[in-house]
Amino acid sequence: MKFQGSENYVATQDLMLAVNAAITLKRPLLVKGEPGTGKTMLAEEVAQALDMPLLQWHIKSTTKAQQGLYEYDAVNRLRDSQLNTADSAERVKDIRNYIVQGVLWQAFTADQPVALLIDEIDKADIEFPNDLLRELDRMEFYCYETRELIKAKHRPLVFITSNNEKELPDAFLRRCFFHYIKFPDADTMKKIVDVHFPTLKDELLTAAMKTFYDVRNLPGLKKKPSTSELLDWLKLLMAEDIPLEALQSADNKVSIPPLVGALLKNEQDTTLFEKLVFMNQRNR
Repeated sequence: MKFQGSENYVATQDLMLAVNAAITLKRPLLVKGEPGTGKTMLAEEVAQALDMPLLQWHIKSTTKAQQGLYEYDAVNRLRDSQLNTADSAERVKDIRNYIVQGVLWQAFTADQPVALLIDEIDKADIEFPNDLLRELDRMEFYCYETRELIKAKHRPLVFITSNNEKELPDAFLRRCFFHYIKFPDADTMKKIVDVHFPTLKDELLTAAMKTFYDVRNLPGLKKKPSTSELLDWLKLLMAEDIPLEALQSADNKVSIPPLVGALLKNEQDTTLFEKLVFMNQRNR
């Protein structure tokens, strides 16, 4: 079982090697990189390419590790016990009716190997990764309410993404295969754009790419535009039928591009860029 890339996702050679290394080692693949570099999409495309169902667990600041295993719905059981009907009385007898299976339980008990995405693990508190060490390592956990050990029928292919908002514990990192998705160079970016916009004219793409990298390479930006934002911007340029001349400057100096709000997402960066344009125009 090897990942060779897909039609919808431009995977570099080192990224494909990382995915296949995680498969060989039977360890979770921890993927880091700037927001918008395709970390979540990687799990989706690998699952599709390998013909595996994908289970997704999107982490929030309030997410607890126990939720990925199971939750006991005690409130619903109490409510049923107070109804005094035959159906509710029969239901209350079996505690399994009040166990809500989490994504790890579903992945472990699936009849076929599945891919499991734990998305943006760095959003949770610092103890979250440590709370999953044993389950991800041994591929089993104990349900105390039903007194049963839940073991994985098939080891899932686990993808864990992080935007580097906080450091992950060393013990957790030791159990993962790590890969950092570098920001695509111009050639790789053109391949990515071609996947999404195969009919885009070369002249418009060249001009848009130059403008995009001019904006991205501006020193002092609080948030640099990402791959996903470039794709959004190109989509808008095509939808609004923006002419090529609007992206090109006669003397090849920096100018404010149309629909710049797709690239710059805060007032500090917009102001910085406008100052740079103003300075360039004064020096003409």
